[in-house]
Amino acid sequence: MIHRPIRFFHRGAVVEVGDAAPTRTVLEWLREDAHCTGSKEGCAEGDCGACTVVLGELNGEGALALSAVNACIRFLPTLDGKALFTVEDLKAVQKGGADELHPVQRAMVACHGSQCGFCTPGFVMSLWCTYERHQACGTQPSRQQLADDLSGNLCRCTGYRPILDAGQRMFELPPARLDAVPVAEALQRLQTADESFRYRESFHAPKTLAALARLRAERPDATVLAGCTDIGLWVTKQFKPLPDLISIGDVAELKTIREDNGFLHIGAGASLEAAWSALACHWPAVQDVWLRFASPPIRNAGTMGGNVANGSPIGDCAPALIALDAVIVLRQGDRVRELPLADFYVGYMKNRLERGEFVQALKLPLPSHAAVAGRRLAVYKISKRFDCDITAVCAALSVALDGDTVSAVRFVYGGMAAIVQRAARAEAAVLGQAWSQDTVHAAMQALASDFTPLTDMRASAGYRLQVARNLLQRFWLETRPGNPLPPSDLSVWSVMPHVTATTGEPA
Repeated sequence: MIHRPIRFFHRGAVVEVGDAAPTRTVLEWLREDAHCTGSKEGCAEGDCGACTVVLGELNGEGALALSAVNACIRFLPTLDGKALFTVEDLKAVQKGGADELHPVQRAMVACHGSQCGFCTPGFVMSLWCTYERHQACGTQPSRQQLADDLSGNLCRCTGYRPILDAGQRMFELPPARLDAVPVAEALQRLQTADESFRYRESFHAPKTLAALARLRAERPDATVLAGCTDIGLWVTKQFKPLPDLISIGDVAELKTIREDNGFLHIGAGASLEAAWSALACHWPAVQDVWLRFASPPIRNAGTMGGNVANGSPIGDCAPALIALDAVIVLRQGDRVRELPLADFYVGYMKNRLERGEFVQALKLPLPSHAAVAGRRLAVYKISKRFDCDITAVCAALSVALDGDTVSAVRFVYGGMAAIVQRAARAEAAVLGQAWSQDTVHAAMQALASDFTPLTDMRASAGYRLQVARNLLQRFWLETRPGNPLPPSDLSVWSVMPHVTATTGEPA
């Protein structure tokens, strides 16, 4: 295992850092060491977006791929071999000269998109990432797409409307694209053939699946680090020491998403954005929960494997995956085993991982597979805020009908118990029965026997149970035979306000 400083591309050159703590955040390094103070700390938990930066990585074709991430909860060693762009870089991108503002910045000025200015650098970087992506494709985002891209950036002054105006205006100005070639060439020079990278004594970054398996077996008590979207808070909020870290972010095999023999395989290291996108291609019903899962910076950094392994009862991945009969693939050394995801959790934040074992992949049958053929799926997320908020109740509901009779059913809830779990009694109330209002009413009543939810800051126990029942009713209305109401006509059953695409403000 090679032991060397962290090396990454920043401000037009390769930077080497050898004296920072392994859990020093990118934001701390930027502000205190690099003296790039444009990025701000608002929450230190990846929620407000004031610290948003853009990460550049080489994709499978060797080209530069950009993604917005939160600097406040990303550990500095995870930048090794990558490029870091901040608001200070945008003038250099602008070809008109060092004193020229980038079109993103000019649009923000012209549209009065900044008031106190604290959140502005984060908005600018999210918009710049959007700008680069759409300029590369020769397209322009809709206002709703801009709102989705900015869902991880919070502003307390403007009300968002002028910021969305700026997102549209930036495409009307003379273009200024990043010259990605020298950046990609610099990152190519940073690539090594080493199987693992070690920073100081406690940060280990294997590059292959085999190296990860060996390292995990040797260090079974180490903390496995994926996207840092949860573990980062252990440091920034709990000040928890992490004496031994194994980062899986550079294991290419874990990032693979593929189809094989009727199954979709999602590597444990695949980003949430890539994993949800793959699911949505086959199951369009997950589109809404995908866009409402945290924010783009979180989805770009976090992984679906990490979300499932973390096992939070309010995690949004597990309900959808369990409703689709997903299997979790676990590895310990050379041994690989599979387990139904529904059987993986045994208690609050407890699972069936054995010592030295890690999550390798998630596997679920494609819609054409006989095991799930004909199933109707809906996934509902209920939270106080529509965008970028933690779930109060998540329901993933699927049903298959043989004529009018229920032949298969999965009612899976998050936020209702210590773990994400199926509603066994509610399922039993409908299996083999006619898919009717009476049957669904019986299932709604059975939910009280399946769950005894808690009252906390997000929702009361009574509210959770009522919402869980209402979502079953909504699901039946959307899937009943001869349904006369398309989903767009079911807004009466919505329990959360939507955000309008015109103003970006609550409707």
